Amino acid sequence: MRNKKIYIVLSLLLGSTLFLVYMREKVISRDINITALKSQVTNPLSLDKPLPSFTELVKKVKPAVVNISTTTVVKGPDLREWFFGRRSPFEDFFGDYFERFFGDIPQREYKQRSLGSGFIIDKDGYILTNNHVVERAQSIKVKLYDSREYDATVVGRDPKTDIALIKINPKQNLPVAVLGDSDKLEVGEWVIAIGNPFGLEHTVTAGIVSAKGRVIGQGPYDDFIQTDASINPGNSGGPLFNLKGEVVGINTAIISGGQGIGFAIPINIAKGIVEQLKTKKRVIRGWLGVMIQRVTPEIAKNFGLKEAEGALVSDVVEGSPADQAGIKTGDIIIEYDGKPIKDVDTLPKLVASTEVGKKVKLKIIREGKTIEREVTIGELKEEDQKAQREPELERNLGLVVQDLTPEIAKHLNIKDRTGVIVTDVQPGSPAHEANIRRGDIIKEVGKKQIKNSRDFKEAMRGANLKEGIVMLIKRENTTFYVVLKTD
Repeated sequence: MRNKKIYIVLSLLLGSTLFLVYMREKVISRDINITALKSQVTNPLSLDKPLPSFTELVKKVKPAVVNISTTTVVKGPDLREWFFGRRSPFEDFFGDYFERFFGDIPQREYKQRSLGSGFIIDKDGYILTNNHVVERAQSIKVKLYDSREYDATVVGRDPKTDIALIKINPKQNLPVAVLGDSDKLEVGEWVIAIGNPFGLEHTVTAGIVSAKGRVIGQGPYDDFIQTDASINPGNSGGPLFNLKGEVVGINTAIISGGQGIGFAIPINIAKGIVEQLKTKKRVIRGWLGVMIQRVTPEIAKNFGLKEAEGALVSDVVEGSPADQAGIKTGDIIIEYDGKPIKDVDTLPKLVASTEVGKKVKLKIIREGKTIEREVTIGELKEEDQKAQREPELERNLGLVVQDLTPEIAKHLNIKDRTGVIVTDVQPGSPAHEANIRRGDIIKEVGKKQIKNSRDFKEAMRGANLKEGIVMLIKRENTTFYVVLKTD
């Protein structure tokens, strides 16, 4: 009996010990799981790194950032001298009506001051900034991080990309910003902006890259980095740094009324331009000699394309490289020099960056067949730039038109080929408000018969759109008039 009791006690002790060991293992396992879960909640990417500290980075890069102040002389009406010998009490109230009523008013010169930013790219004093910061300046002052000030001169400007190169003559070597590779920049990557917003010198803001390749209507070569690092008036021309302390962009634009939406020019675009500004004082760009437009899903369907990709040729400049290579209206360019053309904005950038005289192969779709053409790239002249800007008139109205080519007429089963066809209408635009739709054919503008896109542009150039202009539209089997009007 005694041995039996001892056996029972030992069994209970052993069982209790095993139970405690089991529970201990469960608790440890639970603690490990809770710790892992907390790590996943606080850091969903399971990264052990804390949020970055920008302190050392800012200390390193700040000396290369400069503040730019400019003075511009502008002319304006001197109502004070003309009316009272001082400021007229009616001037602010009546504004332009006051001037129109009283006729010619003496003009007076005024000094207009503005602020911007920039960064040093060469120890000899070359500074990169925005064109709009210095384009009309009579005098430019550059203030360094240590408060030294210098007069600056413009070396060269490129309004197309809003880039300018200015120079100061320092007495000693200057700190230089390191230029990075903006092509390697990724969405979500940390960046910091340093500049002179509202005159607050060397302000530092941080954020991430929100998007790349943004087209915001600033010009034909739009390719902006979007960031939520705060950018304000005065930041223009300042650098956008990555966490390595390399400049990846030039802070350039903001959306009025928007928060956390700023835009920077990729530094890789600036690199090629800077060298030309240094040596030639201007930028030489390649020229193909075509008017192009977006391939909409409707156009893609009618042309037998699987995807709405490429650049549709709506016109070819006579005698241009494209004309000499046999490019025709209605061709869709899908590849340029081995690079795919996914959208209409890609082609102008590639052509512009091509060396003049280089032979380039184009892959195009014509009447459902893919063919190749070799073109020798020419130089884009000022008159060619004006010609390429002509479609902007149509875009400002919110519509894009093109000639009724035999190919388009065949696809749409149109017998009468006079007029221009509307290929795109922007929602909320004047054209949209006038009930103009894609596929409409514009037959008349202001009682002038329209045979082709040249007739349309000529008629629109002399139109008074504030008063409204009458257009004759053909839609399927119906013909009717609309009034296109802008505010």
